[in-house]
Amino acid sequence: MTPPPDNAPQVVRAARTGLLVLTLINLLNYVDRQVVAALGASLTRPGTGLHLSDTQFGTLASAFMVVYMLMSPLFGKLGDRLNRPRLLACGVAIWSVFTALGGFAWNYLSLFACRAVVGVGEAAYGTISPAILSDYFKKAQRGRILAIFSSAIPIGSALGYMLGGFVDARWGWRYAFFVAGLPGVVLAILVWRLSDPQRGGQDPDFTPRPSTLASEPIWRAYRRLLTCRPYALTVAGYAAYTFALGAMVYWTPLFLERMRGLPKSDATIQFGAMVVITGFAGTFAGGYLGDYLLKHYRQGYLLLSGVATLLSVPFAAIALTSPSKSVFFGAMVVAQLLLFASTGPINSTIVNLVNPLERATASALAIFSIHFLGDVPSPPLIGWMSDRSDLAQAMLIVPFAIALAGLLWLAAAWAGARDDARLASN
Repeated sequence: MTPPPDNAPQVVRAARTGLLVLTLINLLNYVDRQVVAALGASLTRPGTGLHLSDTQFGTLASAFMVVYMLMSPLFGKLGDRLNRPRLLACGVAIWSVFTALGGFAWNYLSLFACRAVVGVGEAAYGTISPAILSDYFKKAQRGRILAIFSSAIPIGSALGYMLGGFVDARWGWRYAFFVAGLPGVVLAILVWRLSDPQRGGQDPDFTPRPSTLASEPIWRAYRRLLTCRPYALTVAGYAAYTFALGAMVYWTPLFLERMRGLPKSDATIQFGAMVVITGFAGTFAGGYLGDYLLKHYRQGYLLLSGVATLLSVPFAAIALTSPSKSVFFGAMVVAQLLLFASTGPINSTIVNLVNPLERATASALAIFSIHFLGDVPSPPLIGWMSDRSDLAQAMLIVPFAIALAGLLWLAAAWAGARDDARLASN
């Protein structure tokens, strides 16, 4: 993938380098997030020194996510004003160090604290990276570019499962945190050296107005974003999607072990391998198909995401209710292919809907919203429901959340089409 052909060679190299480095960091980001899910059996089993309940194990995900979403607005505003690669480098270094420190945890609270501080570092990365990539590449390419960037999500998540399960089985859960955290220090050095592209440089119709947006109070910027109906509906759908996906990726390894009788190592490795394949294929297909639809229909990204997500609902329901392991894996493959197809288009929609000078701010508001309503409550909620019934019953909430996401994205496409028609008539 290359930026526009009329760019200078050094700009082309900078864009390619930026895409490579940011994608590698995104991969490590999701290794770090999902390595905890692979350690569920060890962290909840008596004799580990922690012996967490399902509710406590579920709150480890929330510890990270709460801090992540609370710090995102701060880094979003900073990312629209300061040098973005330097902010990213500091964030990567913070999360990497505290991931590794999780291996020294001596009780639930110490591990909870380490996972919470990890959220500070990842907030810098999550809010700023899409904005940088949008300024490296033009609008017509962003579905594919963010699909490449987002392909690291399923691959990193799967590697987190597999790496965590492999290291845990051979050396114990503490070493899994060490292995997941330390490589980030090297990547922090690489991102520090990236160039910071001109804001709006790949948007030919953009006229900079820095004095207006840069001095605007953050609460006013967020209020204005939320009054944009396509943006608000897109983020609301993303929150429902994140609720479902967060619950699925966090609890499925333990679900396979308890409800389908897979050994712990098989549950993490097999599910991880499935996520790699479906995530890579679904994300790339969705990115390219979204760019194709965008050429013919301005709401192509949202239309693709809404339809694909709704089509995944029956397959997710079959996977979670069938007692057959083979049916589970077959149906879940189809469900995840359809779910991951929306990753690139939805992230592209969020940055395309706003002024280039406030893309980090818009990404920050989206991150806060999708985690506050999505994967902050879903892992502990399912843990709480599991403690009172069983994990199979608790997981049935997932298909309903997926359906809500698809409906909201179709509503966002409808709202965007109405806004386009109103502008055309004027």
